[in-house]
Amino acid sequence: MGFNLGGLIQGGVTGLATGGPISGIAGAVAGSLSGGGPSGAGNIQPNQDPTLGLMQTADKGYEMAQLGLNIENMRHNLDLQWQSTMFNEVEDEKTEQMREMNVLRDVAMKQREADVAVLKEFIRTIKD
Repeated sequence: MGFNLGGLIQGGVTGLATGGPISGIAGAVAGSLSGGGPSGAGNIQPNQDPTLGLMQTADKGYEMAQLGLNIENMRHNLDLQWQSTMFNEVEDEKTEQMREMNVLRDVAMKQREADVAVLKEFIRTIKD
C-alpha cells in the first residue's frame, strides 16, 4: 500500500471538521493509506489530468479508423466473392456450351457414318 498525500490532507480536514482533533488525526491516517491504485494515488480523472481526455479522444479516433478499415475489408471480401461467383457462372455456362457442342459433334459423326453406310449400299446396288 502506498502513501496518499491528498488523502492525508482531505481525511485530516474532514475528521477535524466533523469530530475534533482526534478524528482529524484518525482521518488523516486513514486518508493517507487509502487509494485505488498500487501507489495509493487513486484513479486519475480528466479534471486532474487534461491529457487523459485527449488520450480517450485519440483512442476513439483510432477505433473509428479501425472500424473504417474493417468495413473496407468486408467490402473487399464481398467484391471478391461476387467476382468468384460470376467467374464460376461464366465457367459453368462455357462448360455447358462445350457439352452441347460435343453432343452435336457426336450426332454429326453418327450422321456421317449413316451417310457412308447409305452411300456404300447405293454403290453396291448400282454394281449389281
